This record gives sequence, C-alpha cells and structure tokens, in this order.
Amino acid sequence: MCSCPKCKTIEGVLFLLLGLVFFGANLGWWSFWNIQWYSALFVLVGVSKLAKGKCKDCCNMCGSMAKGRKR
Repeated sequence: MCSCPKCKTIEGVLFLLLGLVFFGANLGWWSFWNIQWYSALFVLVGVSKLAKGKCKDCCNMCGSMAKGRKR
C-alpha cells in the first residue's frame, strides 16, 4: 500500500480521532448511538481508499494512472 506523505498524515489523524472517540465511548464519556467500532473502521478505510485513488501524488507513486490522465 503506497501513498504520499500528505495522505499518510491525513489517514493517521483520522485513525487517531476515531480511536479517541471510541476510547471516550468505552470510558463512558460519550454516548455514541450504539455504533460498533468495526463499522466506523470500515467507513474510514473506505474513505481513505477512495481518497488515495483520486490523489495524483499517490497514483504517481504507485505507478497507476490518475483519473482523466492518459499515458
């Protein structure tokens, strides 16, 4: 899984925020509508995959073509 430093940073921040939210829910600080951690994780991974697929820097690093760009 290759990605540019910008996408790695954004993905890391999103995972940290998700972890803190569920940590707070586990400690009882916040009632979180009964959302399971794995559901939120699947949504987060899906969003990050879609974002990496549209990032030109990530596409250039991985050797795939960016959308709308022809070789």
